[in-house]
Amino acid sequence: MHKAGFVNIVGNPNVGKSTLMNALVGEKISIITSKSQTTRHRIMGIVNGDDFQIVYSDTPGVLKPNYRLQESMLAFSQSALIDADVLLYVTDTVEMHDKNVDFLNKIKGVDVPIFVIINKIDLLPNQEKLEELVALWQNTLPKAHIIPISATEKFNVDYVLKQIKDLLPESPPYFEKDALTDRPARFFVTEIIREKILTNYDKEIPYSVEVVIEKFKETTKQIDISALIYVERDSQKGIIIGHGGKSIKKMGTEARLDIEKFFDKKVFIEFFVKVEKDWRNKDKQLKDFGYYLNS
Repeated sequence: MHKAGFVNIVGNPNVGKSTLMNALVGEKISIITSKSQTTRHRIMGIVNGDDFQIVYSDTPGVLKPNYRLQESMLAFSQSALIDADVLLYVTDTVEMHDKNVDFLNKIKGVDVPIFVIINKIDLLPNQEKLEELVALWQNTLPKAHIIPISATEKFNVDYVLKQIKDLLPESPPYFEKDALTDRPARFFVTEIIREKILTNYDKEIPYSVEVVIEKFKETTKQIDISALIYVERDSQKGIIIGHGGKSIKKMGTEARLDIEKFFDKKVFIEFFVKVEKDWRNKDKQLKDFGYYLNS
C-alpha cells in the first residue's frame, strides 16, 4: 500500500510557515527572513519514503491586498484551501486569533483534516500560557487538531510528520520518487537573490524588487548566471547599486555563496538593474514574472 497527498501550509505573515516547511522537508526550499511577505509564490517541497510521498506547499502570508501583486499572493494562499488532503494553519504565540476572520471562516468550510500549528512556543513564559492558547484555538477552529511546536528548535516537528503520514490517502506518488520540488533550478536562484535583497536593503526596496534569471548555463564544474533585478523607480535603482556599486556587490557575493552551496558548484553571476515603473500593478508584467491573477 502506497500513500500520497498534498499538505498545504497557510497562515498570516511572519508566523514561521517557511521555517516549518523547511523543517518538514529537511531542505531549505523556502527563503526565510524576519520581514513579512517574504514568500510570494506557492512553493512545493516533496518528501518521499518507501511507502509514502508528501507534497508540501508553502504559501504567501494572508493579507488584504493593496496592489495586483498582493492579489496574486492571496490567490496562491486561497488555492491551497481547495486542493489540500491535509491543511496546516500556522499561527504563533503572539498573533491574535481573530486577526484574519475572513480567511479563518474559509478554513472552517474546508472538508479535510486541519491542524492548527502554534509555532514559537519556545518564546512562551510558562505552560499555563500554552494551555490558554491551545484552548483558544480549539474554540476558534473546533474541528482542528491543535499542535504546539517550535520550528526553529525542531520541537514537535516529528510529531506533525507522524500525524500527517497517518492521514495520507492511499495513492500512487504524484511526482518521481527522487523529486524534491516541482520548481526548476533557476527559480531557486531568484529566491536566493530575493532573500539577500530582503536582508541587505530596508523599507520599501525589497518589496519593489523582482528578480528574473536571463541566463542559467550549467556545466559539470560551473554555473554561469545573468540576473536582472527590476525596481519601480530610478531612486530605487541607485539604492540597489549603492555608491560605487558597493551595495550590489555585497548582496551579490552573499547570493553567490548561497547559490554555490545550494548547487554544490562554482558560480559566476552578473547583475543588471532595470526600472519598470509600477510593475506590481501591471498584469502583463506580473504574468511574465509567473504570478497568476484573478480577472
